[in-house]
Parts: sequence; structure tokens; C-alpha cells
Amino acid sequence: MTAFTATVTVRLKRGVLDPEAETTQRSLERLGFDLNDLRSADVFELDLDADSADDAAERAEEMAERLLANPTIHDYDIEVAQAE
Repeated sequence: MTAFTATVTVRLKRGVLDPEAETTQRSLERLGFDLNDLRSADVFELDLDADSADDAAERAEEMAERLLANPTIHDYDIEVAQAE
């Protein structure tokens, strides 16, 4: 087994109300920053042992589907790297 870190980034799908992002965007615009859009996201770093990077990604995907994200309203990305 090898140690991996799987990073799962969970964000609301486009079109789903994101009040945190709306408030943050307004505040940044008041500070003079010009933005087209802003979405908030949660990032989960999972340290786990697996036989391969594909196995680690598969396990992280199952965790995202079952708990970390609600597939009805969330999109998520998974990146896997061998732990240092």
C-alpha cells in the first residue's frame, strides 16, 4: 500500500443559490475588484493508503458521493497525489 492525498473540491452547481459567494463578491467589488463571477467551495484533503492512485481516486469518489457532496446540488473535482 502507498500513502496518497486525495483532494476533493465541492462547490454548488451553477444556478444554485450561493449566498456566501454573492456576499463575498459584493464585498470584493466594493473594494475595487472587478469580477465576472465568484463561487464558494469546500476543500477536503483525505490522507489514505491505497494500492494505486486510481484506487485512491475511486475511494475518494465514493466518499464524495455518499457524504461530502450532494450530487443534486453540488459538483466536485478530485485530485490525487502520492503523499510525500
